[in-house]
Amino acid sequence: MANHAKPAVSTKLAEVQETTSHIKVNPLYTPEDLEGQSYDGDLGNPGEFPYTRGVQATMYRGRLWTMRQYAGMGDAEESNKRYRYLLSQGTTGLSVAFDLPTQIGYDSDHPFALGEVGKVGVAIDSIEDMERLFDGIDLEKVSTSMTINATASILLSLYIAVAKRHGADVKKLSGTVQNDLLKEYIARGTYIYPPEAAMRIITDIFAYAREHVPEWNTISISGYHMREAGCTAVQEVAFTLANGMTYVKAAMDNGLPVDEFAPRLSFFFACHNNFLEEVAKFRAARRMWARIMRDRFGAKNPKSLMLRFHTQTGGSTLTAQQPENNIVRTALQALAAVLGGTQSLHTNSFDEALALPTEHSARIALRTQQVIAYESGVPQSIDPLGGSYYVESLTNEIEKRANAYLEKIDAMGGTLPAIERGYVQQEIQNAAYEFQRKVDGVEQVVVGVNAFQIEQERPVVLQRIDPELERRQVERLRAFREKRDKARAAQAVRKVEDTARGGSNVMPAIIEAVEQNCTIGEISDAMRKVFGEYKEVMVI
Repeated sequence: MANHAKPAVSTKLAEVQETTSHIKVNPLYTPEDLEGQSYDGDLGNPGEFPYTRGVQATMYRGRLWTMRQYAGMGDAEESNKRYRYLLSQGTTGLSVAFDLPTQIGYDSDHPFALGEVGKVGVAIDSIEDMERLFDGIDLEKVSTSMTINATASILLSLYIAVAKRHGADVKKLSGTVQNDLLKEYIARGTYIYPPEAAMRIITDIFAYAREHVPEWNTISISGYHMREAGCTAVQEVAFTLANGMTYVKAAMDNGLPVDEFAPRLSFFFACHNNFLEEVAKFRAARRMWARIMRDRFGAKNPKSLMLRFHTQTGGSTLTAQQPENNIVRTALQALAAVLGGTQSLHTNSFDEALALPTEHSARIALRTQQVIAYESGVPQSIDPLGGSYYVESLTNEIEKRANAYLEKIDAMGGTLPAIERGYVQQEIQNAAYEFQRKVDGVEQVVVGVNAFQIEQERPVVLQRIDPELERRQVERLRAFREKRDKARAAQAVRKVEDTARGGSNVMPAIIEAVEQNCTIGEISDAMRKVFGEYKEVMVI
């Protein structure tokens, strides 16, 4: 008789009957679990209020989601090579990752940038860098998302200036700037200015883009980073929508009619491993936002009520142990995003827990989307999980719990006071601690990490950034400064400062500054003089 090894995981896992948001899961769901639910009022057909089943009537039968692979590495030339490669392999949208100095408004030769240039994304200091980044790419034809927040006004200005230099019609430019500072204060940390100043710049972008770049999504209200910091699916919905409400109110307080800017708002969510909870999360968020925009803000335009969102598979779910397992995780997460009705999708590469993706791993990530799109049959039916007793029950419960969070935040006076008190940060920290406690106790299995380990792992070929890149980037930046018209550049920087101080829309002055060859650091410093810098609220 064969000897059987002891099971790697305790049978007590069979007793775990709740989602990652601690929603109890019944063994069976029936029509009784949906008692009182109205099809017309709570679901509706796809493309109709409250958009639970999708924002478009035809969804993927009309057009597949945008396959937008996130990439940025080293300098502009290297990133441009990756973009061209991804486009040649079937990517339908670009998504730019910037290095930390670019994100927080420091030029590559600033002392604070030392050792960080080009490390987690592309280094962009000037209009010349931006030109190299998009060399040979038709900006009228490609949709570009830029993961940039504190310096979003400058990066958008650079993109517009490069398009103008090459004769493109800026009214045809399409894409997104993340431009979401509230989640930076909560979870990520790449902020520069205090909230009041940040909100002013954000609404200046809203107003400018409405007139000059009408096809551009002026913000991507991001739950992703809060989820990566440890919040639950319910918290991700609640805190993201709370932030969205704050931006809407700020824009309206600045005199922008809601139906003139709201159609260009977009959202950005993570997708983690609890498959059906993630599907339900997207459906609940759509329904909640439609009701919020109609009932709280009086929006009339149907496009103002539509929660359009990009999804990225969960970076924090990737493991350095047995990294090939991440291919499976990413495939499941991507499928959940599609079943949840995403408009655009990035799939993480299996080696991202170890380094920036190689071409090989990036191609597998893209092929994952393509297999779902062209082989799985899932896009053939609109909201194929709609009507599932379990999925609808889960959608209702997520909405109920997320609304409870919104009520708490309202009672505190809104999102900004809640952030200032550290409430949102503390809730995320508590959720992160609880999840890690379960992993440590093997109540939550992470395959290859706390169960099903192997003693010896096969080495993975990793992407390496050339250590000489930083020196070359600094040399290029200094040569750029030397050859420009210094008087015009100085005058343009002063104009940015004067505009920031005076209260007019800062975007025209910033566009003029980048066209006069001012750098990101110089423009950011001009606004630092006026607005100062934000100091983090410590949560204990």
